[in-house]
Amino acid sequence: MRTIITGGTGLIGSHLARSLAADGNEVVLLSRQPEKNSGDLSQRVLIEKWDGRTAEGWGGLVEDAEVIINLAGENLAAGRWTDQRKKSILESRVNAGHAVVQAVKQAAQKPRLVVQSSAIGYYGNRPEDPALEETPPAGDFLARVCQAWEESSQEVESLGVRRVIVRTGVILSTEGGPLPRMLLPMRLFVGGPLGDGRQWLSWIHLADEIEAIRFLIDHPSTSGSFNLNAPNPLRNREFMSTLGKVINRPSLIPAPAFAIRLLFGEMATIVLDGQKVIPSRLQQLGYSFKFKDAESALRDLLI
Repeated sequence: MRTIITGGTGLIGSHLARSLAADGNEVVLLSRQPEKNSGDLSQRVLIEKWDGRTAEGWGGLVEDAEVIINLAGENLAAGRWTDQRKKSILESRVNAGHAVVQAVKQAAQKPRLVVQSSAIGYYGNRPEDPALEETPPAGDFLARVCQAWEESSQEVESLGVRRVIVRTGVILSTEGGPLPRMLLPMRLFVGGPLGDGRQWLSWIHLADEIEAIRFLIDHPSTSGSFNLNAPNPLRNREFMSTLGKVINRPSLIPAPAFAIRLLFGEMATIVLDGQKVIPSRLQQLGYSFKFKDAESALRDLLI
């Protein structure tokens, strides 16, 4: 099976490529910065440079591809959200989805599946009420980005291609995401909750992220939106306490919300807002999480 992954040299894409290649699949990674490749990918993984906007240079590869996984999008945490940065964040996602549609339209032999990336930011800040896949989107910036991201590749459905949308939670990994940033102050004995610590943190171990995507690829009856996060989200203060327990450090010194907002501006919403997200559809399909609770996930990554 040939799989094309846009944004494929990022954390999810590179690990997904290794997983697919290990099972004998051919993988094509599309990246605007292929030089960032870690260099330890399988020989069955081909990296192609693309412009992030069109099917130019790679569209022909779709003829022999069964699956396209669209992960492309500018890093949300790469800098303060100026008006220009917000425009780039949105356009990078929408343009990538449109490029996928363009490539599928050009292909005489269509792929059987497009996996469209999204995030649980779709649901906005939800202090109490849980979010299921059918929960409507919020109206803040991140929610609007997620909606546009999801809609960007919707047209492939009218071309007869199955489409799955994966709304990913906070990924736990020592190679990227928020965990390394959380670890440093904890190890220096100055870590603790962010803000009041009451905001929900819906997380997923990187291994489950990869396995859940592959689970959806292998189940041809699936389509529509799926929440990709563990079934036991925690409030931020509980998560930080669990992290302290795992690395034998206290979790006593909170980072005040006003200081976080002063430092990061609007981007502070990433850590100060939260949502209690339930992976309802994955559970109904019978997906079995390797890491259902935060302590076991953190111990696997850190011990």
